[in-house]
Amino acid sequence: QVQLVESGGGLVQPGGSLRLSCAASISTFSFDVMGWYRQAPGKQREAVAGLTNVNSRNYADSVKGRFIISRDNAKDMVYLQMNSLKPEDTAVYYCFAKKTSTSQSNDYWGQGTQVTVSS
Repeated sequence: QVQLVESGGGLVQPGGSLRLSCAASISTFSFDVMGWYRQAPGKQREAVAGLTNVNSRNYADSVKGRFIISRDNAKDMVYLQMNSLKPEDTAVYYCFAKKTSTSQSNDYWGQGTQVTVSS
């Protein structure tokens, strides 16, 4: 079974930076898209950033210009560099991956890592 494991969450001050990492149990070459979602208490899970296997990137409007998603296929890792963090960025961040074929599509999720932005 495919497993995704996030790390790098923690407490950071507003304006600070943090880098999240997602380790995949199989080669990241296997995925058509990888990305990050986040969910704050009482709110719906929202897409934050995505990266396809053709190097197309997509960001939520709320994080454009501040967050950068990247992928290291040699290390089977995907990253989310978060800069200029705001208190409203506080949430549990989840790694996401999608693998598609002509017959089916499969989604995979990590267990999440907490990011808290506070003074």
